[in-house]
Amino acid sequence: MLTENQKSIIKATVPVLSEHGVDLTSHFYKRMLSENPELKQVFNRGHQEAGKQQHALAGAVLAYAQNIDDPTILKDALVHIAHKHVSLGIRAEHYPIVGKHLLASIKEVLGEAATDQLIEAWGLAYQQLADLLIGMETKLYGDLVKEGAWTGWRSFKIVKKIAETDQITSFYFKPIDNGKLPAFHPGQYISVRVYVPEWDLIQPRQYTLSDAPGKDTYRISVKREDGTAKTPAGHVSNVLHKNFNVGDVIDIAPPSGEFCLNEQSDKPVYLISAGVGITPMISMLTHLAQQQTKRPVSFIHGTRNIQTYAMHSQVNNIVEKNNNFEKIIFYSNPEDQDNQLDYLGRVNLLALKDKITPNGEYYLCGPVDFMQERIKDLKNLGVPAENIHAEAFDTGSI
Repeated sequence: MLTENQKSIIKATVPVLSEHGVDLTSHFYKRMLSENPELKQVFNRGHQEAGKQQHALAGAVLAYAQNIDDPTILKDALVHIAHKHVSLGIRAEHYPIVGKHLLASIKEVLGEAATDQLIEAWGLAYQQLADLLIGMETKLYGDLVKEGAWTGWRSFKIVKKIAETDQITSFYFKPIDNGKLPAFHPGQYISVRVYVPEWDLIQPRQYTLSDAPGKDTYRISVKREDGTAKTPAGHVSNVLHKNFNVGDVIDIAPPSGEFCLNEQSDKPVYLISAGVGITPMISMLTHLAQQQTKRPVSFIHGTRNIQTYAMHSQVNNIVEKNNNFEKIIFYSNPEDQDNQLDYLGRVNLLALKDKITPNGEYYLCGPVDFMQERIKDLKNLGVPAENIHAEAFDTGSI
């Protein structure tokens, strides 16, 4: 238990963490992965090389120090981390390794400023955080008791591979043990892990389940991330697209994630996405249709044109068969064949203000900038924050 004096010591490190947090976390990852190379197959090397993971961890450490008096304020963030950890098979025995290298990194980066009292305080603070996460993760592991459920990794065979667009491909998986699949909550993801030849390393990635639960297959729809002048190519997405075909076997972790449809509500549902952020929305849309929901459902999506609009036939079929469903598509760069043009330009919720109700439940997924702008729009339209649920892709978290 941290004393008030130790909490004061932790809070006194906030200015240092604000200025040098990324230096600390960069040193930490380099140190830990050098001494524990077996953990390289747990962490996202792409995010490591881009610096995203270092920035994400630095932000998390800073937030923890700022809220050391009551870490439960960070509950939503901790729940998110716990789900990620369970999807990667992280267990209680991993925490002492992280703690060891975190404290050593504080000493090595801060030098003489890292007094014995400071190290003792941060050691207790880290253990407090570890206990919170271990408790959450133990419960999540304990919840994996439904028929067909598993923990860790399970081998699946690719039974179907479909190109949805030039960049997005859907993969359908069945367990090679022919066992049942547990249901999942629409919006959740699975982790897959593959061997990346360029790195000579097994790497895990999370991909949203892009179909409704209750089937004998799991489906993910993966965007191939090509390299640009600003960003490197996505190693795992390219390996999946180029090297994995029908009949190949891949390891998959059980469904996880806290961003999912609230099935107990009777409020209108708004599914808002851009690009490959459509994947959780397709899962929610399909599930709502299969459940024959009476709730009004609005599917709002932004894409360049019909060629980049993944799974549009599935969306059209669902909306056509359900009178309480509607779709609104924004085309930022339409082509001549886009003869069912709804709106020109990027997603603009202010243009839909007559359709927006504060009482609705809003689910958003897409790039970070898209998410921030749409959330701001919804709040300006009177939607309370508790009715807005967001899942940003590519945030740099593990």
